[in-house]
Amino acid sequence: MKRMTDAAALLDRLAKGERLEREAYAALIEALSEEGADGLEERLFSLAREKRESVYGRGVYLRGLIEITSFCKNDCYYCGIRHSNRHAGRYRLSEADILDCCEAGWALGLHTFVLQGGEDPALRPDSVARLVEIIKARYPACAVTLSLGEWPREVYEAWFRAGADRYLLRHETANLAHYRRLHPPALSPQRRKACLRQLKEIGYQAGAGFLVGSPWQTPDLLAEDLCFLAGLCPHMVGIGPFIPHSETPFAHFPAGSVRQTLHLIALVRLILPQALIPATTALATLASDGYERGMLAGANVVMPNLTPQKEREQYQLYENKRTGDTAAGKLAQLERQMRAIGYHLDLSRGDSKLDTMIEGG
Repeated sequence: MKRMTDAAALLDRLAKGERLEREAYAALIEALSEEGADGLEERLFSLAREKRESVYGRGVYLRGLIEITSFCKNDCYYCGIRHSNRHAGRYRLSEADILDCCEAGWALGLHTFVLQGGEDPALRPDSVARLVEIIKARYPACAVTLSLGEWPREVYEAWFRAGADRYLLRHETANLAHYRRLHPPALSPQRRKACLRQLKEIGYQAGAGFLVGSPWQTPDLLAEDLCFLAGLCPHMVGIGPFIPHSETPFAHFPAGSVRQTLHLIALVRLILPQALIPATTALATLASDGYERGMLAGANVVMPNLTPQKEREQYQLYENKRTGDTAAGKLAQLERQMRAIGYHLDLSRGDSKLDTMIEGG
């Protein structure tokens, strides 16, 4: 009983805008995972909803996702499109293909396009810059988000000058030793964090994020992720459950917990009230009501997939990914789902409130 009382006090401190120490975050995560924590959990979700609605209201922002390439030079141990997966479907969308996806999304009312892909060795920075310029010229009111991995600072700067507004680069784990257990030696955790800081310095709305339930993860490691995010203060935070892929070294590890993923979404909402936080496709893959539960835990973004169906089925970061919904059908379904829980779709760009809140003191 005392442990739950102490954890409730920690939640109240978070709700008031206080920052906790790593040990306190770990204790809170542990308490939430225990049996008999239903009351604490509902308190967490209630506080997260209050915080979300005080900043963003009840609108759910939409991001049109376009998975532009499934080639990747990296060999991350959890990822289905890792370089060593010889059975992965590989494709590259042409510039015309991508622009067709944008046109379809714009016709549906979407005002943000997310160009995502593996770190494709054939991806040319000048071609990406040209593509961003064309999209912004055709749809001046839209936001363009890139999620293309690690690049030199000068490349990020060129894409920003071309008109890219946002950049997503999940850090996956803030702990250096844990990062090395999830990635091959060629990838550097220090480099990943440096890229995130550079993106913010350049002027992007920058997004970080992590996997929940990845191999060897502990409450203390999750607490380190929360401390890292509190220090970085990103505009966006993507949190999804780990889902194993049979063609990776982690094929036999269990999937992450939906419940714990929701806890972490809610905790991040309390730590970063201004953040844009998606209810991810991975969450909806593990739970049929994942989008609704994500919103009720403090999320405020969903990403309908605009990638052509054939290529979408090949972009398998994890197995059993939901790929069959058309974007139009997805929007109609999402509208019904969100209305049922008291929310509604917001087709505006939905920019992060971070910079406004900082400027306003």
